[in-house]
Amino acid sequence: MMPSKSKYRAAHWAAAAFLAAFSGLAQALEWNLQPPATPIAADVHGLHDYVMILVIVIFVGVFSVMFWSVYAHRKSKGHQAAQFHENTMVEMLWTVIPLVILIFIAWPATKTVIAQKDTSNADITVKATGMQWKWGYDYVKGEGEGIHFVSELSTPNEQIEGRATKDAHYLLEVDHPLVVPVGKKVRILTTAVDVVHSWWVPAFAVKQDAIPGFIRDTWFKATETGTFRGQCAELCGKNHGFMPIVVKVVPQQEYTAWVEQQKKRQASAGAALQTAEANTSQ
Repeated sequence: MMPSKSKYRAAHWAAAAFLAAFSGLAQALEWNLQPPATPIAADVHGLHDYVMILVIVIFVGVFSVMFWSVYAHRKSKGHQAAQFHENTMVEMLWTVIPLVILIFIAWPATKTVIAQKDTSNADITVKATGMQWKWGYDYVKGEGEGIHFVSELSTPNEQIEGRATKDAHYLLEVDHPLVVPVGKKVRILTTAVDVVHSWWVPAFAVKQDAIPGFIRDTWFKATETGTFRGQCAELCGKNHGFMPIVVKVVPQQEYTAWVEQQKKRQASAGAALQTAEANTSQ
């Protein structure tokens, strides 16, 4: 006997659901949090996984009981609906159980948020100024104090206009990255000169709005060297997608050499400016 069309249709939808589940899993892996590069980012990552496991357990438990109840107490078996109107025990349970769950979530989340806000005892302080559409960096305290530069998108126009192949870091490259030493606490002061921007580096679990007329702060302490990329996370105008953030974390010795190089460059630029101004005034 040939299977009915309904059976073929059921098999078709079952296969589609199976493939959709696996494609969803693949996308979830692709869009997961970036690997953490700071202790705070590791805490955020762990908190995310912890809450997701807790939510999955709750989901499976609730729906398992619900489906079992619907099946085991169906009308065809002669079961009558139970009445729980003004049942004190049931009302206590559906109040106390969610409260306990929230406590289990709120306790680690509160500890992480408090740690995120503790910008005290920083080794280096850098002011990040958002502007349409680039970032200005001023080293205001610690090794490198006095260094300042502007960091702009360096992706070639040929790639942006589709006339060249896009590289792996398309729209995530800058001409002057922020350079910091590994293992040092870096405090970031954020502000802006025009509209609201947001300084965001996912691998550091750092995201702080930069608001004109206000100084806000955040911090990170990178535990590994490398180049870490982020973007402005606040819609700030037509070129919002063209103001990336690049942080280069280097060993202490390399950072010290970079500081000396930057100070010499700025001294040379200052001397050249003074000479030009003197020639103009004559």
